[in-house]
Amino acid sequence: MKLLKIVVALVLVSLPVAAVAQSDAEMMFANPSKLTQTEGKDIYDAICAGCHMPEGQGAVGAGKYPALANNESIEAAAYPIYVIIHGQKAMPPLGGVLNDEQIAAVVEYIRTNFGNNYTEAVTAQEVTDSR
Repeated sequence: MKLLKIVVALVLVSLPVAAVAQSDAEMMFANPSKLTQTEGKDIYDAICAGCHMPEGQGAVGAGKYPALANNESIEAAAYPIYVIIHGQKAMPPLGGVLNDEQIAAVVEYIRTNFGNNYTEAVTAQEVTDSR
């Protein structure tokens, strides 16, 4: 019986954590001035630079935030689009925070800055198709 109580307590404690994790991303970026940004650089500066750093160099601290600078893994736009929408490891999902145009703009920004030269345009339709 004692084991059953422990299991039930663990389940009850873990349920709110999952719900909080989803809402944390939305609450963290709930500032309307950030959500109305449409330029890739502005979105990056408002939301991404805090973890990936202002020059895209990445960081290690409470988590590992990969460098976006000189990053071959963002050559194909589909990968950063997917990660931004769905999240990955320490990165929260931002698909409910950013609209398709904003995601396309920030992906295009990171692919053409920080030493990256992937100049193929990124469209909102690509983002829509990835949702």
